[in-house]
Amino acid sequence: MTGKATRQPKLLSGGNPQIPKGDGDRPVQAYIAAMPGWKRAVGRRIDDLVVAAVPDVQKAVKWNSPFYGLEGQGWFLSLHCFTNYVKVTFFRGASLRPAPPVESKYADVRYLHVHEGDELDGQFSDWVKQAAALPGEKM
Repeated sequence: MTGKATRQPKLLSGGNPQIPKGDGDRPVQAYIAAMPGWKRAVGRRIDDLVVAAVPDVQKAVKWNSPFYGLEGQGWFLSLHCFTNYVKVTFFRGASLRPAPPVESKYADVRYLHVHEGDELDGQFSDWVKQAAALPGEKM
């Protein structure tokens, strides 16, 4: 056998891929490719919907999570794998209408937990558009 074997990223607690931090689409796509099982399709769908809703979106991986934002405005959304769901974080989610369903200990933040078999519909795209129009989180 010739050539190097491709090494898969380590999966952390809950199956969250350990991806080096970096800016741009490449590290986000590496994260999505490393998401285990059904979560990979959820990650692809979220990424596709965000890009469709916000064509000039900026991407990065920070703290083993993909982040989505707008240049000069900060980050409006991130995602993270847990054992039974993919957590989507809306950093200004309390300002979205209707607000995403899961509360946070931080007043502005709201979450959406996407479980196996859940459909991401027009409401998700609407939240993404609303979130992108708000001031983002600086990190």
